[in-house]
Amino acid sequence: MILDSSKNLGGIGAILIIIGALAFFVQPLFTLGFCFLGAILMLFALRGLADYYKEKGIFNNGLYGFIALIGGSIVTYAGFFYLVFYTSDVTNLVSKLYPGFNGDWSTLPNLTANTNLNPAEIVPFISPILAVLVVAWIFIIITTFFTWRSIKNLSSKSQVGLFSTAGLLLLVGAIIPLLGLVLMWIALLLAAIAFFQIKPQPEQSAATISFPPPTV
Repeated sequence: MILDSSKNLGGIGAILIIIGALAFFVQPLFTLGFCFLGAILMLFALRGLADYYKEKGIFNNGLYGFIALIGGSIVTYAGFFYLVFYTSDVTNLVSKLYPGFNGDWSTLPNLTANTNLNPAEIVPFISPILAVLVVAWIFIIITTFFTWRSIKNLSSKSQVGLFSTAGLLLLVGAIIPLLGLVLMWIALLLAAIAFFQIKPQPEQSAATISFPPPTV
């Protein structure tokens, strides 16, 4: 039972993260909810699989990755919150891009962008935003590194090689900006398939005891 429930939780968790990534193009807030719920389900799955295979590294590395994910999310959102509400960097940047901007964000879609903008004028406002994004990127790499180690151990114990492929794509995708997001999405899809491919370990047959032939 522990194997069936764990692999189902892992597969469903990976699928939820995939849906969350797609939801970004519809409603970004859904992305956060789906991804965190999926990550929690995967963490429970890794805990169960670590107990099943008696390999602590499967869960421990997954836990470290989850902690890095939480920490990175808090730092990133706190950074953007500070930039938006406690500095004028974001407002000034938008004002440069859209000269008619008066602080009312609802009017932004109706404004015309400044096509003759000198890039040097927006560098001072972009720098703090880039700094927050770089910090988020570092946390993503840390998260995927521990996730890679976790599912690498899982691949070895479960004999499902698709986990190794998914982990490698996830790690490479985290290192490569922008284009790597596609690789990470594919990696999660492969991970979801890999979870459902896990099969119970064959039971070891009892040792056969042989007796010497009777002597005449």
